[in-house]
Order: sequence, then C-alpha cells, then structure tokens
Amino acid sequence: QVQLVESGGGLVQAGGSLRLSCVASGRTFSTWSMGWFRQAPGKEREFVATVNENGEDISYRDSVKGRFTISRDNSKNTVYPQMNSLKPEDTAVYFCALAQAPYLSEAFYDYWGQGTQVTVSS
Repeated sequence: QVQLVESGGGLVQAGGSLRLSCVASGRTFSTWSMGWFRQAPGKEREFVATVNENGEDISYRDSVKGRFTISRDNSKNTVYPQMNSLKPEDTAVYFCALAQAPYLSEAFYDYWGQGTQVTVSS
C-alpha cells in the first residue's frame, strides 16, 4: 500500500510563493507518475500539473504555466511543486496522487494524499 503525505501549504499574500511537497511511502516511487490537483470551495477538483517517473515529461494547466514548476527527487520519494506569483484564484486544497503515467485526468490516479490548504489573500 502506498501512502502520500502533502505539506507546505499555508496563507500567503498575492504575488508570493509557496513550495509544496508530497512524500510517498513504498520502494517503487520511481516507477510512478505524480499528479497535482486542487479543489476550491464549491468547485470540482481540477488538474494542476503532472510529472512522469523520471521528471522529463511535465504538463501544467494553462492558468499556472510560467508560475508553477514541478520537480521530483526519487532518492527522497518526493515531488515538489514550486508555486510563484500566486493569485487569489489559486486558493484551494492541493492534492498529490500517483498514476502509472502522467495523465491529466484524475480518473487514472490510484493513490491520493489527504490534501494541503493553500490560501492566497488579495
């Protein structure tokens, strides 16, 4: 069984930065792709970014391109979304998840973390 634990969320002013992290248990982390999703109050969960197992295939939703950067350190079983130039509309609970490939749809993700709250004040 794989477990995911997110951290790094918090309250930040618009224009600020946060670096989230997601640590995965299990020895096969390096074979999984990891996706990040977010859910704002009253809205459906949406795709944010995904990175494949070796960190070379990365995708972002259009609204975060140029502001968010995702990286992974397989030696630490960890993925790091660096979020810069944050906007109030980035406020959401952010979730990490694992899948067999860097899918954009949450339907293909097998394991999920509990989420971490990101709040961006205007």
